[in-house]
Amino acid sequence: MKKTILIALAVIAGCVAASAQKFALVDMEYVLSNIPDYEVANNQLEQLSQRWQKEVENVSREAETMYNNYKSQMPFLTDEQKKKSEEQIVAKEKQATELRNKYFGPDGEMYKKRQTLMKPIQEEVYNAVKKVSEERGYMCIFDRASSADIIFASPRIDISNEVLAKLGFSK
Repeated sequence: MKKTILIALAVIAGCVAASAQKFALVDMEYVLSNIPDYEVANNQLEQLSQRWQKEVENVSREAETMYNNYKSQMPFLTDEQKKKSEEQIVAKEKQATELRNKYFGPDGEMYKKRQTLMKPIQEEVYNAVKKVSEERGYMCIFDRASSADIIFASPRIDISNEVLAKLGFSK
């Protein structure tokens, strides 16, 4: 009798442990690359980045030109003119640095624009992954694209196409 109860408990414990092991993979790069809004947002960010980068480079070039002119004219300038030119160059370099920080800094315009454009898409994908997880009973879903630790995974546990289907993009 004790053996039967122990065997039954072992079987139940094994079933519980096996169900806790249910997991899947999703390839976020693949999913996002198949969402047209994501590509549009990426293109917008790229165009903004290029435009802002050109603006920063123009100001930096102006500062460099001012410095080169200053170096060539330095022997002919008075101390007061030298000081004034140096202040102008430093101000222009500071302007370039401030512009770079304004656009590309940690809380810069690029970060804000990325948040505005990408966050809704990311939330939509997250919700789709969550729905698939709940429907199929997965305890954990790993991102195959960002994990270098996954050496091999069976294609049977990849739910990327299911996530795309939840989002309305069939593959």
